[in-house]
Amino acid sequence: MKKLALISAISLAASGQVMAAAYKLPESSINATALSAAYVANAHGADASYYNPAAMVFDTDSRAALEADLTLIHLTSISNFQGGVKIDDTKEENIPVPTFHYISPDMGNWRYGLSVVTPGGLTKRWNGAAKAAAEEFTLKTVEINPTIAYKVNDKFSIGGGARVIYSKGVVKSTKTTSPTSSRDLEGDSFDFGYNLALNYRPTDELSLALTYRSKIDLTEKGEAQLSAQAPIPGPGLSTYTYSGPASVLIPIPAALSLAAAYDISDKSTVEFVYERTYWSAYDVLDFDYSSSLNAVLAASAFATPGIKDWDDSNTYRIGLTHNLNSKWTLMAGFAYDETPAPKKYIGYELPDSDAKIYSFGAKYKSSENLTIGAAFLYDQKDKLTISAADGNATFPAGAVFEDAAAYLLTVGLEYKF
Repeated sequence: MKKLALISAISLAASGQVMAAAYKLPESSINATALSAAYVANAHGADASYYNPAAMVFDTDSRAALEADLTLIHLTSISNFQGGVKIDDTKEENIPVPTFHYISPDMGNWRYGLSVVTPGGLTKRWNGAAKAAAEEFTLKTVEINPTIAYKVNDKFSIGGGARVIYSKGVVKSTKTTSPTSSRDLEGDSFDFGYNLALNYRPTDELSLALTYRSKIDLTEKGEAQLSAQAPIPGPGLSTYTYSGPASVLIPIPAALSLAAAYDISDKSTVEFVYERTYWSAYDVLDFDYSSSLNAVLAASAFATPGIKDWDDSNTYRIGLTHNLNSKWTLMAGFAYDETPAPKKYIGYELPDSDAKIYSFGAKYKSSENLTIGAAFLYDQKDKLTISAADGNATFPAGAVFEDAAAYLLTVGLEYKF
């Protein structure tokens, strides 16, 4: 079986998105966007179902709650320079991402919930010469996460749930200079995992939490259309094609979060989160075909495994929540997000770098049952400089990627009943 390096990409609804380092998307509610996802130990309300299910049983409001949000994401154009000359840039992306959360009424020591979110994502579409490598790299996903929590005693609770992910991937490339080549692949899958949570509250002011999300291998299966030209004796070119089944594994890595939230006053809470993401699961990306590829197609890199060799990475988050009065809640956050991608294996599909994340937001309690809110987040990627010494086969003389950034605006409402 011959293989093809495919994609590093994930999203919800109509498109894909990159937010956190690599292709995670941790902002799936107003609170999470406003706090740069420093929202684990102090999780409360409907979105606690996703961010810390063990905290559901400590919610002071015993009613059921529904939260519906829409996140509007803008990705800036990324510029690629080689030898000091601008070679290409990506298209800007504007993507709507809906999310949904629910928790049940208080059921004694038990409570259950449900979240529908996207766990991460990426879309990359280059405008010019880089189309030969990444005309489009997209993978769409939606995760359904039912959860349950149990209060062991007044200080300690446990929680967890099942993760069901539907994904659909697309990868296209077009080389227009002679000899030409192209690829057009689509696939989808249903895959499963789990999440666990612990919540310990030693005092009224302090909350400690641990959450874990399992690794899920997306088992994409679909169809591939490949084409490549090669010179033949005498003037002219011969075209070779493949049309048939294809499959690939794309990991959504396991992630561990350790969090502490402390009430610094009766109105303000600060939270610190350390997050470890086990990206070392992404070591190689190979696409399997139903039969061996013709040598010309193989020579066009359609049969070359894509070495990734990513590293486990860390994210450090801090968030502040302040209850201004009985109606208004203000929030702000900051995070430093490490990239797992080594410079040696970076390609056009995901030129990733470390990021600094800034955010703020507010919620307004318009009635006893209804709260509305909005949050804004800015994800600033560091300039990525690849030197010849990095040994990158795609950029042997080095390359620079600049201007990568993302803007998120989340709006939504929570209704309790």
